[in-house]
Amino acid sequence: MADPEKESLLKNVTTGDIRKACVLQEESEGQEKNGHQAKKFKADQEELSKKHPKRKVVLLMAYSGKGYHGMQRNVGSSQFKTIEDELVQALVLSGCIPDNHAEDMKKMSFQRCARTDKGVSAAGQVVSLKIWLIDNVVEKINENLPSHIRILGLKRVTGRFNSKNSCDARTYSYTLPTFAFSHKDKEAQDENFRLSQETLNRVNELLALYKGTRNFHNFTSQKGPRDPSAKRYIMEMHCEPPFQQGGLELAVIKVKGQSFMMHQIRKMIGLVIAVVKGFAPTSIIERSWGEEKVDIPKAPGLGLVLERVHFEKYNRRFGNDGLHESLNWTEEEEKIESFKKEHIYPTIIQTEIDEKSMLAWLATLPIHDYDATSVQQNQDNHKAEGAVAGISDEEIESD
Repeated sequence: MADPEKESLLKNVTTGDIRKACVLQEESEGQEKNGHQAKKFKADQEELSKKHPKRKVVLLMAYSGKGYHGMQRNVGSSQFKTIEDELVQALVLSGCIPDNHAEDMKKMSFQRCARTDKGVSAAGQVVSLKIWLIDNVVEKINENLPSHIRILGLKRVTGRFNSKNSCDARTYSYTLPTFAFSHKDKEAQDENFRLSQETLNRVNELLALYKGTRNFHNFTSQKGPRDPSAKRYIMEMHCEPPFQQGGLELAVIKVKGQSFMMHQIRKMIGLVIAVVKGFAPTSIIERSWGEEKVDIPKAPGLGLVLERVHFEKYNRRFGNDGLHESLNWTEEEEKIESFKKEHIYPTIIQTEIDEKSMLAWLATLPIHDYDATSVQQNQDNHKAEGAVAGISDEEIESD
């Protein structure tokens, strides 16, 4: 159909009119071309959807958290890059999800098993989501991820599976130089220190005190002593024998619990270090579970790693039904260990050597008041109880 505006323009011979006519022609052709492209893209996605119906899956993830502001994505904010920013981009580029799912993650029923804080790494993070099960899906996602973030496994799960709600427990590790356990008055405070069996036994005696259901309101923020959600169940906590790497003697603390609040693990470890070094009495640990406010130091985040997440109840119900796989990841163990040795441990060790984060943090231990409980602290407790009224575990949980 003829365009009246174009015909009118073409009757005139001025340069400006000819230019305007050309622009209108280009715009018309561009709109037509863009329209065809949009229709083609939509048709391609519809065809892909028919060929590869969306399925609920879980992805086993490993990542080095250095340089990232945690796991959880903040849609609309590019100032602080997160692990999920990288993952979602890779899902789109590999053709597993359409573009609009990247802007609204609810459209793919996305759920992470655990949030991790700034700088915290993971060897066994699990996310659940709906994707197109394209050929070689894991390889294609990894092709679009940086080398320090990997998808190590994929399994089909039930349609209602939610990685956070279906998780029974989480296991974390904390790698630290053993001089963190040297006594402040009697032993070397640097890499020359070597952990004795006697001190290791002492550390494990203190860590074992955390086992069971305890009130951890002093080990996080915005939780009062009477807040029911401050009670958490710790199944296991111990320190493994030391080893040497990169010129440092290191030890790994493992802790398994149902769930953890923000900074909880780092404060649990920080308090044990303060006791072993001689800054605080042993009694402070049990006192911290009471109602009074206790000043607890928070260990650096560098050594904290989400090791694995546990789905025992799900496995018992669906793992052997003949339709779904058990979420135990035994076949991926070798990949997990290789990733830790290549990307996680070297980063922790080299950063400690370069930045001396543990040494710098240990220098702050004397400024904490391990005995007094001020009136202001008790007032803060009551304020915290009111503050948590509108805050859910999902908003607070991080470690």
